Amino acid sequence: MTAPLSDKVFAGSVPQLYDRLMVPMIFAPYASDLARRIKGHRPRDLLEIAAGTGAVTAVLATELPDTRITATDLNEPMLAQAKTHLGGNANISWRQADALSLPFGDASFDIVACQFGAMFFPDRVKGYAEARRVIRPGGRFLFNVWDKIEENDFAAVMQQTMHQIFPGNPPQFMARTPHGYHDPARIRADLTAAGFRDVAIELVTHRSAAASAQDAAIAYCQGTPMRGEIEARDQPGLEAATQRVAEALAHRFGNAAIDGKIQALVISAA
Repeated sequence: MTAPLSDKVFAGSVPQLYDRLMVPMIFAPYASDLARRIKGHRPRDLLEIAAGTGAVTAVLATELPDTRITATDLNEPMLAQAKTHLGGNANISWRQADALSLPFGDASFDIVACQFGAMFFPDRVKGYAEARRVIRPGGRFLFNVWDKIEENDFAAVMQQTMHQIFPGNPPQFMARTPHGYHDPARIRADLTAAGFRDVAIELVTHRSAAASAQDAAIAYCQGTPMRGEIEARDQPGLEAATQRVAEALAHRFGNAAIDGKIQALVISAA
């Protein structure tokens, strides 16, 4: 399934909410996991695709102080948010770039990394082929994608609530795109079609923590392109829909700090 253009729009207040709420809630555990795997390869030059607001970039810069990191994203507002807390690091170069047409020469990097970005590629085989093109002989492509939405507690509750609020036409961004590319056989086939031969896929489970059900609801409903889908529907409106999700999360996980399962696939290809 190809993600529509609206799924790639991270603008307005979305980057700030995403960075403040979504990153620590679901992205930080996998950023540490991916950085640990990359550190073992001791790269000199690393390209990060779909860097977003810098969740992985920040960990990599700490764990690999001697590595030259080039962090790219299609969305300039996301990179601008990343630079607010990473812009002073001399080892990081920032560049707006399309993963399907990378502006780098062949064999330029030891490692290409991508945290939860492949699901957004309109042509994954082409995106993977571009990653392979810029990797040096002996290098690797390391990335992760979310498992099905039913295996991710907060997202599943949010999606169920969307079906209740909008029974005829529920917003489907989270199920369609972030959680829409989880079949290991399909991922392996796409990588093979792009020229990769040594592919390892591992299922990794972590816990997701939020200070409150309200924070988690705001993160999902207002800190992702789900916001645009909710706002495109007349009733009950963004704030009311967010509140309904908060109530559903509180009913399931409690009224104080909440904790739920998150699950993703981590892929290494050479």
